[in-house]
Amino acid sequence: MNVLVVGGAGYIGSHCVRQLAAAGHRPVVLDNLVYGHRAAVAPAVPFYESDLGDEAAVRRVLTKEQIGLVMHFAAYCYVGESVTDPLKYYLNNVSATLHLLKAMLAVDVKQFVFSSSCATYGVPDRLPMTEDLPQAPINPYGQTKLDVENVLKALARAHGLSFAAFRYFNAAGASEDSLIGEDHHPETHLIPLAIDAALGRRPPLQLFGTDYPTPDGTCLRDYVHVDDLSRAHIAVFDRLAKPGTKLFYNLGTGRPSSNREVIRAVEKLSGKTVPLVEAPRRAGDPPALYADSSLAKRELGWQPKFADIESTVATAWKWHSTHPKGYDDRKG
Repeated sequence: MNVLVVGGAGYIGSHCVRQLAAAGHRPVVLDNLVYGHRAAVAPAVPFYESDLGDEAAVRRVLTKEQIGLVMHFAAYCYVGESVTDPLKYYLNNVSATLHLLKAMLAVDVKQFVFSSSCATYGVPDRLPMTEDLPQAPINPYGQTKLDVENVLKALARAHGLSFAAFRYFNAAGASEDSLIGEDHHPETHLIPLAIDAALGRRPPLQLFGTDYPTPDGTCLRDYVHVDDLSRAHIAVFDRLAKPGTKLFYNLGTGRPSSNREVIRAVEKLSGKTVPLVEAPRRAGDPPALYADSSLAKRELGWQPKFADIESTVATAWKWHSTHPKGYDDRKG
């Protein structure tokens, strides 16, 4: 299948592009390179530098490349920024996505895979988190993801759009061959921050909250490897053939790791100490978030290859230690 990967030069999108090619599909990338990196996409992959909200440009690519399915990774994803600059998030994550969907329907492309988020649930009332939990986002980022999910349901009813929405937990790691990995500006994720602190590239790591009601007092999070996420996206293709299909899946390992466990994994794999400073809790950080992914396992045959934190951190360590400046085309 010819697959348009919107945001295919970003962290998760670029890994999905490689997994698509490995599975025998033909990926095509559309990315505006605001946060993505051209170097994350192999030169042989057709690449269009454009915005997902440019309907005319999207229609041209869909038609020229004979696209059968669209995968959407092109969201802004900094939770704190979404609180201070909500318009930025609604304009890109919701409004531009509507233009993307309008362009698809105009040329009769009706299969869609959406990168959603566990942030749509807000603070869960039970763990592990299943797909039937109430969705009550506590920040604009999570709300924009839920808004798009609701739009997709309406388009499925009105126009026969078939879609799958994957609600991720904490995407982590890098490709096993270390050719691509995580390179965010600014970086907010714990694993790369801990690795860079161990390597002396950043100030000591700030450990936010040490008094949570968890075994070691720090937050528990579900770290799922970026390649495992990508494989789930591809595994759903066969289920989208029927018009109007609506699918929702949580993606996580179901085995949460505390912040201190992540730090210990970095120290074990690197042989270095992670310098850290204990800091107060951040507002809005729940004590624990982790997935029940049994639906994806049952319906898609999906199993995480990287089932423990050390195996995921090992791939991240290899990438960050061998790419001290990330991608050469970094911006900002």
